[in-house]
Amino acid sequence: MSQKVAVLGTGKIGEALLSGMIRAGWAPADLLVTARRPERAEELRSRHGVTPVTNAEAAKTADTLILTVKPQDMGFLLDELAPHVPADRLIISGAAGIPTSFFEERLVAGTPVVRVMTNTPALVDEAMSVISAGSHATEQHLAHAEEIFGAVGKTLRVPETQQDACTALSGSGPAYFFYLVEAMTDAGILLGLPRDKAHDLIVQSAIGAAVMLRDSGEHPVKLRENVTSPAGTTINAIRELENHGVRAALIAALEAARDRSRELASGKKD
Repeated sequence: MSQKVAVLGTGKIGEALLSGMIRAGWAPADLLVTARRPERAEELRSRHGVTPVTNAEAAKTADTLILTVKPQDMGFLLDELAPHVPADRLIISGAAGIPTSFFEERLVAGTPVVRVMTNTPALVDEAMSVISAGSHATEQHLAHAEEIFGAVGKTLRVPETQQDACTALSGSGPAYFFYLVEAMTDAGILLGLPRDKAHDLIVQSAIGAAVMLRDSGEHPVKLRENVTSPAGTTINAIRELENHGVRAALIAALEAARDRSRELASGKKD
């Protein structure tokens, strides 16, 4: 943890990562940040004790650069960094859809690149971060990325060819659950419940179901069947979900997210 780590383009996820790293034992003095707005940089300094620097200074000083800017801005950032990044720097990309080859082609030959797709539960130390190695990344580089992102949740290594699928499932995944909770809350209001009570019922049910999925070792079909009694309320609800094609809609939605991740890699913005 004595190595210097810089987070470039420090937004909400970048700040969550910084906060988690500090709780996990990194010294704030070893953490550098860059931000587009000077007031944001000072806010990060005041809140976490980290050091704001320019992108060029980060490239020259840090051992590991974590790039958290938006995919459409990554090319501009690399143009700025390229003259200052030596081949022994580890580059970690958190940009959806952009392959490691994009970085390798723009930086000095041999630069190790690790691609990571995390998600917003990093804000509560429950992230799912998916890690893939570029052409020059070693086991040591992957382990270092796992150490960093393990500070805010769970990590999983996958081949880079699976990154777009992981982006669809876990990168965007929290939004699907929020969407479902929103719809169920509206249903609770329709059924006569106050919004706050409907919200509490659904959120606690979601937490309980998630813990059972994680800890029971049971297949989700088995867990669903345990709730579904013959001719009962649950099977009637399940029937309506099937009649309305909810399962097919979810599959189509995740395919659309995967396809968009691929489009981002090709540079398509619209």
